[in-house]
Amino acid sequence: MNHPHESAAPALRRLLDLLASGAATEDFADVLADARRRGAPAAVLAEIDDATWQALRVHRTLRQHRRREAELTALFDTAGDLAASRDLDTVLQAIVRRARMLLGTDTAYLTLPDEGAGDTYMRVTDGSVSVLFQTLRLSLGDGLGGLVAQTARPYATPDYRTDERFHHTGTIDAGVLDEGLVAIIGVPLLLGGQVIGVLFAADRTPRAFSPDEVALLCSLAAHAAIALDTAKSLADTRAALAELNAANELVRAHSSAVQRAEQAHDRLTDLVLRGAEVPDVAAAVAALLGGEIAVLDAEGEPLAGRSAPAAELAEAVAASRAEGRSVRHGEQWVCAVLAGHDALGTMVLRGRPDLDDADRRLFERASVVTALLLLLRRSVAETENRVRGELLTDLLTAPERDPGGLTARGRRLGVDLARPHLVLVAEPADGKADDRARLAGAARRYLFGSRGVSAEHAETVVLLAPVESGSTDDPEETARQAAERLARLAGFPVTVGAGRPAAGPSALAASYGEGVRCLRALRVLGRAGEGASARALGFLGVLLGDGHDVDGFVGATLGPLLAYDARRGTELVRTLRAYFDCGGSLTRAKDELHVHVNTVVQRLDRVEALLGRDWNQPERSLELQLALRLQLLAGG
Repeated sequence: MNHPHESAAPALRRLLDLLASGAATEDFADVLADARRRGAPAAVLAEIDDATWQALRVHRTLRQHRRREAELTALFDTAGDLAASRDLDTVLQAIVRRARMLLGTDTAYLTLPDEGAGDTYMRVTDGSVSVLFQTLRLSLGDGLGGLVAQTARPYATPDYRTDERFHHTGTIDAGVLDEGLVAIIGVPLLLGGQVIGVLFAADRTPRAFSPDEVALLCSLAAHAAIALDTAKSLADTRAALAELNAANELVRAHSSAVQRAEQAHDRLTDLVLRGAEVPDVAAAVAALLGGEIAVLDAEGEPLAGRSAPAAELAEAVAASRAEGRSVRHGEQWVCAVLAGHDALGTMVLRGRPDLDDADRRLFERASVVTALLLLLRRSVAETENRVRGELLTDLLTAPERDPGGLTARGRRLGVDLARPHLVLVAEPADGKADDRARLAGAARRYLFGSRGVSAEHAETVVLLAPVESGSTDDPEETARQAAERLARLAGFPVTVGAGRPAAGPSALAASYGEGVRCLRALRVLGRAGEGASARALGFLGVLLGDGHDVDGFVGATLGPLLAYDARRGTELVRTLRAYFDCGGSLTRAKDELHVHVNTVVQRLDRVEALLGRDWNQPERSLELQLALRLQLLAGG
């Protein structure tokens, strides 16, 4: 029914309500259709039609604004992710997810180049269901992504399978087919004009992507490029910081090592300047290194710390001498103490199996300081020994000329001739005169560290070794050990004869005579290269030694009895002679002496107390009978 006075105002208000409520596009057409059904005048219908068209324009504009607002919100959110997160995977996953959401595609993914492999790989995927597609690797220049990377421009295809603008490969096509993708758009990730990756969105149905969608994906790609660049910058910064920290640690360690080395140098130098001995240096180095230090001489004898079997260290010492550095030996460190090519000893470090370079250099520096000390000691000892050797030569040449003067000279030189000394007389076993100088040097090293004296005298080398207070050293054992060690030091066999311990110039000269006779007796017996004492050889020394010192033998054998008789007026020597002359019979001896048998027994008990319980043993009794006969023949 026609209403000539009907107005378009209600329809216009309805259109405004639809705009305000965000109604669908088809709802706007219903307003004009309703007006026609009511029979509105043509002018009113024309006005409503024009208003509907305008409302649809406004509706489209509002929808674009809303979409743009959503896109901007997504971009701002992405920017926020970039600012808040340092996890590259999280940021890239958020970008790909937003690309899929904003474009409304089935999937979205991002590929990055693998410089090591020379291809590209799937870095992040969202919405993908195909394992084959997710693990797809693309050669450079292949597929839609290769076209994007080569041209640095976005490309979109409504149907990937039929698009011939890019290079298809069986591997890529198989992955795309397995995922079921049809429409694909790819945009480059640009950084300084260089493509560093490609961002994709794809549908499983044909689709044409609008310019706005391309622009949106390019914006997200720009954020992804920023995220990658930021991650690379952070990685570079972390690497630079790590290198800087490592360099700082190295500088600090070097500085600490230098400072420690300076302190060690100052400490060791101070010890040397203060006249410290080898044990003092060993203790200082042990404190610096936090271990235990032992110093051995050239023969393996300990100068400081615990000794170690020389045989066990021989290989390590040889390696240290060859390399000129310390070497590890099991849980120990060994360093040869050298003066040029001359081996002065060995330094051993225990308790520090893991020795760094700085401490190893400190250990080696300590061996140099030890070598310096040993050289100084050797030089001083050699100088002192030369001066003392002159004293020893005068003592052996003319002991009766001025015994008081000799004793005083010795005291000034640190040699107390009034205290007991053991006289050792040595010679090369082969008798070569050329070897005597080497033997003299070996004697000095043998006495090194003691107050002993050595000198060349009468084609032999004489050693005057002090007898320590309370010592029970046996001259026989001392001579044997001296022969062995002098042989090691000299490098050839050495024969050593020892006199009895003596004190005072005259007694020492007499002891030297005994040593010479013992040396000659050893030579006659074919025992060259051995050591023995005059007391051990007994009458054989008198019989075989050149010179046949009868008085010396008688005095050494019967001395305690002669002294007792002279002091007490007794007849112990006469009683002993009668006892032996009577074949050991007490009855016949008492008749010979014209005394009671008990008197003979008491006198023999006194003989035993003075000579020892073995006086009546065969070997000892033979010496006593020979001494008694020689005394009788000499008019004693």
